[in-house]
Amino acid sequence: MASLYASLRSLLPLHFIQGKRSTSDQVNEAANYITYLHRKIKELSSKRDELMLLSRGSFSDDSKDEMKMVNHVVVRHCLAGLEIVFSSRCCGGQPRLSSVLQVLSENGLSLINSTSSIVDDRVIYTIQAEVNELTLIDFGKLKESLIRMK
Repeated sequence: MASLYASLRSLLPLHFIQGKRSTSDQVNEAANYITYLHRKIKELSSKRDELMLLSRGSFSDDSKDEMKMVNHVVVRHCLAGLEIVFSSRCCGGQPRLSSVLQVLSENGLSLINSTSSIVDDRVIYTIQAEVNELTLIDFGKLKESLIRMK
């Protein structure tokens, strides 16, 4: 049993098992870690599904060609300030990252982190931005500015 508990303890991240603890504490922290991982999986699955919708669009066939030209934007709170997921068609006059960053700057946001990827015929930017005063940011205006961007 002692070797099994030691094996369990070795699988847990350090911040879950700080210091020397009893075996019941180790089992309890293992259960907490499993719960944490379940929450993380749900969060990441939700984010993945949202990105899949942005990349492929959820449009009916008759309006699909027209809607592919539209930029899709999701703006939400994150730990550092805001997370913006911006999706645009790759072909032709796609917005450059510099244009997206200019809109963010005009709205009082500072870039923290940015990733981009291309899925099918769309480019997807995931941007984390810092904001000094969150209450001064008009989410609707920011989203509309990004959607209308050429």
